[in-house]
Amino acid sequence: MAKELFTIGYEGMALDAFVARLKNFAIDCLIDVREIPISRKCGFSKSGLVQRLGRENIHYVHFRELGSPKPIRQKLKINRDYSTFFKKMDKYLTNKKDALEKVYSYVIDNTCCLMCFEHLAEQCHRKIVATKIKEWDGNGLQIKDI
Repeated sequence: MAKELFTIGYEGMALDAFVARLKNFAIDCLIDVREIPISRKCGFSKSGLVQRLGRENIHYVHFRELGSPKPIRQKLKINRDYSTFFKKMDKYLTNKKDALEKVYSYVIDNTCCLMCFEHLAEQCHRKIVATKIKEWDGNGLQIKDI
């Protein structure tokens, strides 16, 4: 059976509902792929997540280098051109092989979930990160947005 990699966006979610969803899918490793792991939403900044997830026996890992760089994000905010955004992210991530390999090592040994802000994976760079990890896997890794 192929391994699964989950993805989630916390936009519009309360922390308790977010944690409940992770637990519902038996996630034991949350991989934060935001460039800057700070949030205006209570509990979703790095330190708050580390504490809360630790109490739930969910390991938290941050991969800043897999976040969407500010110039690429700013361009998207201006033109709302997701096609160009995803092409730029794909190109950017091509040079992040070490980080992708490290994430893959977590995926092999855990039930992992990639996290970013956007509710819809179709509007978030996490789908490109997940696709790159799937390419690295080569064994039919299944990606599921929760």
